[in-house]
This record gives sequence, C-alpha cells and structure tokens, in this order.
Amino acid sequence: MVAPDNEVANHVHKTVLLNEAVDALLTDPSGVYVDGTFGRGGHSRLILSSLTEQGRLIGIDKDPAAIAIGAELERDDPRFSIRHGSFTDVDSVNGDQLVDGILLDLGVSSPQLDDPERGFSFMQEGPLDMRMNHQDGESAASWLARAEEQEISRIIWEYGEDRFSRRMARAIVRERDIEPILTTRRLADIIAAACPTREKGKHPATRAFQAIRIHINRELDDLVLCLDRALEKLKPGSRLVVISFHSLEDRIVKRFIRKHQKGDDLPSWLPVTEDQLNRRMKSLGRAIKPSRQEVQENPRARSAVMRVAEKLL
Repeated sequence: MVAPDNEVANHVHKTVLLNEAVDALLTDPSGVYVDGTFGRGGHSRLILSSLTEQGRLIGIDKDPAAIAIGAELERDDPRFSIRHGSFTDVDSVNGDQLVDGILLDLGVSSPQLDDPERGFSFMQEGPLDMRMNHQDGESAASWLARAEEQEISRIIWEYGEDRFSRRMARAIVRERDIEPILTTRRLADIIAAACPTREKGKHPATRAFQAIRIHINRELDDLVLCLDRALEKLKPGSRLVVISFHSLEDRIVKRFIRKHQKGDDLPSWLPVTEDQLNRRMKSLGRAIKPSRQEVQENPRARSAVMRVAEKLL
C-alpha cells in the first residue's frame, strides 16, 4: 500500500515492491496462497499469472471498494476468491488446510488516500472518516468528539511519534468545544496551527493523521494478531512476506520473525539440543527496500520495507 504524505492527489495506484514480493512469496506454482491485503489487486494479479491451473489465491480486504474489484477478478479467474474482512481472519481461509504463502501489504492504498470522501487525506476537504471499512466501526470524527485530551495526545505520540502531540491534543479539545470537527481540512488546520515548527517537505498534520488512522483501524493490534495466526496457517517451508510503511509496523514484524527464529526463551544454563529450541521461522535475508528507480517513479514507495521469513515447524 502507501504511506500518507503530502503528494498530490489523483495518483494512479502503483503496487510497491511488486515483483520482489511475488518472487519471495511463491514456492509452489500449484499451491494455495493468501493476499491478506488485496487493495486494488496488483500483487494478486501477478501471483495469479505465476500459478498453474491447480494453484489458488484467496484475497482479503476490509474496504468495500476493494471487494468490488476483487469480485470482478473472482468472476474472471476461477483460481481466485475474495473475502470481505480483516487479515486477522487469515486462520479461517481454506478450511482446515494449511497454505503455501501469505502476503501482507500494510497501510492505505493510493485510491483510498486520494478519495476525499474516505477522510484519510489532510490535503483535500472531506468528511473526517478514516475507516478502511466505512460501513463498520467508529469514524475519526466520532472518536475525536468524545476522546479525552490525554488519550488523543497518547495516540498521536505513540502511533505518530509527533513531539507536539500534547499541543495538538489540547488544540483539538479546545476547538471541538467551539464547533464539532467534522472535516479533514478543519482538523488539519487545527493541528497545523498548534505546531510551532515546520518539518521541511512535510505537512504538520502528517504524523497526527497517520496516528489517528492507525488507531481508528486498530492497525497495529490487528497486525500482531494476524502474524500469530499466519504462522499457524502456513505449511512448513512456506513463506510470510510483509511490506510495511511505518516504523512501528516494521518493528512488530522484525521482532516477530526474530522471536520465532530464536526459538523458546530457555535459561542459558539449561542444556538443550537444537531440535529442542522450537525454532519456527527463518528470516530470508535482510529487509528489502524499493530501488531508487521505483522511488523516482512512485515517491510514495520511499518508506516501504519488506521482510520475508520461511516457516520451519
């Protein structure tokens, strides 16, 4: 997907690390794979082009707009099926059978970011929504209308890592008492006015909008849950491929792989054999980032980090 920034609107969606992700994922062209973040289907289409007639791909997405695109692909290709839901549902796909690979492309897609009606962008006027599935859960406007100042500050600090989180939260609470904060432009203006300095090339509301979006969609909590379930759903020898656009996401993925590569946390004095360590994953190389050419062609790819691990047990 992409990381929100102050790029211009009307981007055509460009799938990040497309070939690298699919090459890392596929180990058996006749296998069963899961695209846990279907989006607009960029990765899915390339995966399907590499599968045999016996291969299968299951796509998952929260976004009804993505599901509509997935339904068209499902009609065109019997090897593909789409499910409306969260990638935390990965353990329920393919019945009781394990799968040959799982791909997660985190964050928001360009069409989501560039559609003012979705409420993700601080650069365009639109309803303050920010839900991946606008038919479910609480909108950003609703949350900001009821949240305590301390909670708003904590979210902006923890998920946005913005050092002016307290100033921003104080301003949001003050301004909502004057008039409800219902649009993206009004929130962006409030945050910008509360920010005493400017980071070169970045809108002052970038981190706060990102933080609120992560909170509204439970992105980090869902990622932790999904990774645990994905490990149980994978066959031994199969791959987990995760593309992150935020340092907190990448940290979660990196620690997860490291934990299962190390194995059980046993006392150092306890004599154990290698097979008793219960090592369940193996990291395949270092983190992969987009090439300079890809970043030049698609600036929104610049923060992407891809990690690949193989399931052992």
